[in-house]
Amino acid sequence: MASEGPRKSPRLYRNFISLIGATIVVASVASIVFLFLTELFGSRSKPYLGIFTYIVFPGCMLFGIAIILLGMLVERRRRHKQGSSAAGAYPLIDLNDPRRRRSILTFMAMVFVFLFVSAFGSYRAYEFTDSVTFCGQLCHTVMNPEFVAYQASPHARVKCVECHVGPGAGWYVRSKLSGAYQLYSVTFKKYPRPIATPVHDLRPAQDTCEQCHWPSKFFGAQLKVFNRFGYDEKNTLTQTRMLINTGGGNPSNGQVEGIHWHMNIANEITYIATDDHRQVIPWVRSKEPSGKITEYKVADFNLSPEEIEKTAKRRVDCVECHNRPSHIYLPPDRAVDEGLLSEKIDASLPFIKQQGVATLTKSYDTTGEALAAIASDIDGYYRNSYPDVYASKQDSIKASIAELQRIFQTYIFPEMRVDWRTHPNNIGHFYNLGCFRCHDGKHVSDAGKIIRTDCNICHTVLDQTQGEAHIAVQNGGFQHPVGLGALSGFRCTDCHQGSGSFKHPLNLGDISEFKCTECHSGQGAKR
Repeated sequence: MASEGPRKSPRLYRNFISLIGATIVVASVASIVFLFLTELFGSRSKPYLGIFTYIVFPGCMLFGIAIILLGMLVERRRRHKQGSSAAGAYPLIDLNDPRRRRSILTFMAMVFVFLFVSAFGSYRAYEFTDSVTFCGQLCHTVMNPEFVAYQASPHARVKCVECHVGPGAGWYVRSKLSGAYQLYSVTFKKYPRPIATPVHDLRPAQDTCEQCHWPSKFFGAQLKVFNRFGYDEKNTLTQTRMLINTGGGNPSNGQVEGIHWHMNIANEITYIATDDHRQVIPWVRSKEPSGKITEYKVADFNLSPEEIEKTAKRRVDCVECHNRPSHIYLPPDRAVDEGLLSEKIDASLPFIKQQGVATLTKSYDTTGEALAAIASDIDGYYRNSYPDVYASKQDSIKASIAELQRIFQTYIFPEMRVDWRTHPNNIGHFYNLGCFRCHDGKHVSDAGKIIRTDCNICHTVLDQTQGEAHIAVQNGGFQHPVGLGALSGFRCTDCHQGSGSFKHPLNLGDISEFKCTECHSGQGAKR
């Protein structure tokens, strides 16, 4: 009687459902290998390649394995109902049997390879979700303004997650949970236009900004030159050279002073904002190192002390002033100034500052429409108004048009309704309130102490020139190029909008077309 060979294990995977799962697994593995080789030998990175290589297709592979196991379970139950003796049998592990030993070793090798590939893929998936490509390029329409402005910023080599997440597992998990809602918003088009700022659940600046920037190590003042080109025919350059009293310092080594006095070095400044953009600040509390507390408020702020204590407050840190460290949307006025200063826009073209800012600030529905209009407006202006210039400076006109189009594509996004007006920059006080949110002379304590508006607190003007002319500077204060006379008490933002159109603090009515110099002589405003 022939002896029975080793009992064969029931091949539960031989069913239609498991066959479908195996097909999914094989197709996923083949796709992963192909995309990995494409990424390895490709000349440039592609935004969607990583997410399919390390997230989508590995997920499909795991789904296929689950389908295989489901098919085996269904097949086992089917056999059990039919009374098959093989239904409840499990594989025998007998290492003395060469055939079974080879099968077990093969299975263990495949498990090892699978775990290795899964671990590598998981790490690459984690790495990819932390990349600038993932943050800025996967959701093209939604994040395009932030991504483009980020690339033009001083932090273009700093990864998004270093500011928006920072080190540590806790904030990483919080960011991914927040990202789940963002994914929902993008999928079902629930996101606002523009994306609202500031980010209210952003990690404190001490954990992010101060990993590179160390306010306690800043001392003294810094020289800065402001270049402004005029709206006249010659695009006259006005320069202001001033010392910015950055200050800072370590309280253990001396007095903390300057702009960084506001920081969490020696003083604690908290405030209440009544708008989501933190531009309206009616109440401020200052706590000195000695423990002395002073509260300032505007006249129409009527909350009781009990209501103030219950109201949400924010402590001043880096982003109160540096609120646009990476996603900077320059006003057309300043962006064209930079183009003129870098000579990408030819300053010898008559009225190029005026015409450039005017065409940039028009209302457009799409970027394509804007680019076409910029080219048409500038070309048409010089062809009709300055035919000699148009004939002799074709290359300069074309180069200036190209730079104006680049400015628009970098800082203005009509599809998402994003520009310098939707995202104000709190550094300074020229186009936006910035410092004047608190330093407006209207915040008064109960003892009558006022948050000062003295310009020399933060900067000292050294020298001013307009074209070839020198503007006399008095006591380190800024002198307006046009004598404002009785209007000198107004703020920069009362007139300057960043768009080339100046909003006069007084209602001029029918004389709004007159030039400033027709009223302002430097000796006082005329009627």
